[in-house]
Amino acid sequence: MTYIYHYNSPLGGITVSSNGSEITGLWFDGQKYFGDTLPERCEEKALHVFEDAKRWLDIYFSGKAPDFTPPLSMETTLFRKAVWEIMITIPYGQTMTYGEIADKIAEQKGLENMSAQAVGGAVGHNSISLIIPCHRVVGASGSLTGYAGGIEKKVQLLKMEKADMSAFFVPKKGTAL
Repeated sequence: MTYIYHYNSPLGGITVSSNGSEITGLWFDGQKYFGDTLPERCEEKALHVFEDAKRWLDIYFSGKAPDFTPPLSMETTLFRKAVWEIMITIPYGQTMTYGEIADKIAEQKGLENMSAQAVGGAVGHNSISLIIPCHRVVGASGSLTGYAGGIEKKVQLLKMEKADMSAFFVPKKGTAL
């Protein structure tokens, strides 16, 4: 059974899904990809994991870095999981490029290099956005692309975290807007 919880954030509604003990999804209402992956039968139910998620979201939206991560179920490929585990380490208010993540993955696997584009695909399939902070991943040139919640939310989240925005820009065209 899939359980859901609705949270009202300053940036709009957020839906959190759970398998009963771990968070399996977290996305802004209207966000690409994930809302339509919920099974037809899901139930709203008070769960301890939702209390953890609410506490994490309350701290986060108060402008502070949460000092814990709620239990997450990252059911995905080994490659995506490796990328997401790196994303969880990106400190509040800081960013990392797709290329930097690719370099870390290459080092972990003992490879000479890894495709930043492949990392972008893994980042884009993150179904627990915000807690696994894909909004903190940026292009090498400072391009703010690739946020399924919408580029405007990515900008708002980074500003809320007081990230240095001076080197970033929103591209005028592209598929990742």
